[in-house]
Amino acid sequence: MKLIKTVVALCFMAAATIPASAQSALNDILNNGTLKVGTTGDWNPMTMKDIANNTYTGYDIDVMTELAKDLGVKVEFVPADWKTLVSGVTAGKYHMTGSASVSPARAKATGYSTPYFSLATVPLILKKNADKFKDWGDMNTGDVTVAATLGTTQEKQVKQFFPDAKHQIVEAPARDFQEVLAGRADAHITSNVEALKLVEKYPQMMIVPVSAPKSPTPIAMLLPQGDQVWINYINTWVALKTERGFFDTLGKKWRLKE
Repeated sequence: MKLIKTVVALCFMAAATIPASAQSALNDILNNGTLKVGTTGDWNPMTMKDIANNTYTGYDIDVMTELAKDLGVKVEFVPADWKTLVSGVTAGKYHMTGSASVSPARAKATGYSTPYFSLATVPLILKKNADKFKDWGDMNTGDVTVAATLGTTQEKQVKQFFPDAKHQIVEAPARDFQEVLAGRADAHITSNVEALKLVEKYPQMMIVPVSAPKSPTPIAMLLPQGDQVWINYINTWVALKTERGFFDTLGKKWRLKE
């Protein structure tokens, strides 16, 4: 008991010596009663924004709502776009983001939570072009245009997967799949998670029956890189929720796997 009291006392002494500017986001959240989450609102089924009502729904939204509940605070969703998702974290515009692909480029500037699911990349086309595109190589020619959204993982992937094709990079709120629907691009690539929702919503589209998806990628939350207290809390929360089946149940709800 004496040892425990000593450790607790030392922890309080250490906390008291930390400058206010160095306090964790966790302190800010608990003191102000609000968890601020950056989200794009354009990634079905992860985060979808209802512009008319200024509300969000989706897998990410459920995750962050549950996190805020466990923290005993309210959640505030801060509008973000893909090209500024990282800078929003580093500038303190929000305490964290919803789901984001783990990448070395992002990891240079931000921290990551423990991943809680993974996805892979697949190409989509219009069904009327099914005979033209059977696998990845069919889209890597100079007369094919492949679209991607600025600031996303797919922006870099189109250049990597299709070096010989033309690249149509669009900026949010425009989306790459809209270029395919409008006939301005022959194909676009996205996560297998979003692909399932797109072909469900737009029956004129289809997933190319490629030999295998590319770039299996873990998904995690973006967090302030130097805030180990906040990172530790989130990782503990993710581990606990994983153990209790929260993410599995939510994945089934939002049909992350077919």
